[in-house]
Amino acid sequence: MNTPLDPKNNQVIDVRDIPRERRHPLILATFDDLPVGASVEVVNNHDPLPLHYQFQVERHGLFDWQYLQRGPDVWHVRIERIA
Repeated sequence: MNTPLDPKNNQVIDVRDIPRERRHPLILATFDDLPVGASVEVVNNHDPLPLHYQFQVERHGLFDWQYLQRGPDVWHVRIERIA
């Protein structure tokens, strides 16, 4: 599901300089605070596939996951709240 981006409802989190153990909790908390239709863009130095698996288990049916850039050095993923 791709909706037009509204800068007020879309956030960017660059996790490359955030300690590993704080990344997923920060992203999940940010996502949980989003209204439906808003998104968070995650910037990372590797494919955030483990985060995607966590979303599938813990936020099933609530999100849309879209790769905006797939490496090799930087990954950008948009996670939109759909429900």
